[in-house]
Amino acid sequence: MPKSQKYVFLYALIITFVVFNFGIYMGYRLESYRVEKIDNMYFESEMLLLDQRIQRDSLEFIGLNCNSLIKENIKFADKVYEEALTIQKYENANRINSEVILQHKRYDLLRTLFWINSIRIKEKCKSDYHNIVYIYQYNDPSLDQKAQQRVFSKILEELKAKKGDEIMLIPLAGDNDLSSINLLMEKYEITSLPVILIDEKVRIENVETLEDIEKHLE
Repeated sequence: MPKSQKYVFLYALIITFVVFNFGIYMGYRLESYRVEKIDNMYFESEMLLLDQRIQRDSLEFIGLNCNSLIKENIKFADKVYEEALTIQKYENANRINSEVILQHKRYDLLRTLFWINSIRIKEKCKSDYHNIVYIYQYNDPSLDQKAQQRVFSKILEELKAKKGDEIMLIPLAGDNDLSSINLLMEKYEITSLPVILIDEKVRIENVETLEDIEKHLE
């Protein structure tokens, strides 16, 4: 190989190496930014949920207004839903840092606390909002599950857009080996995913249209 060609080859190799490693570095930085943002969202939501639980537990002995508590519950439900969409967007991107997956588990626990809190507020305040819990397969869903979950997600988005404050939409991964979620799934006899649980009474395992869910909200 002529000397000039060797230099060209070596130069191209160095450039490729630099570009490749720069891409890895930028990917890692982007993933770290995502994790940090999820962290910040989580701590803010955790604080708001704690505040809300204190309000709920204070109803009986200091006479807090149920209307205010329900309003805050609805506000938090909307926040949980918007954050779920943000996390889903991050997870759909290429993952380099596994911390995003761990953050997902933390959010599942936070949403589970919110679900339980929402049940208690509904009972204490005799509210008529609907708890809609969407439990899905997070780790390695089959092709059929992926297709089904896309349909479920789309219909639930339409439902939230239509019903707004009338529903508390709570998405949860059902296969992250979290004991609290496993126990709740056992309590409500959930054995396959995905599933939609309405007001802790109705289980929906197959859905094709918005009306399939709406008929249970009447």
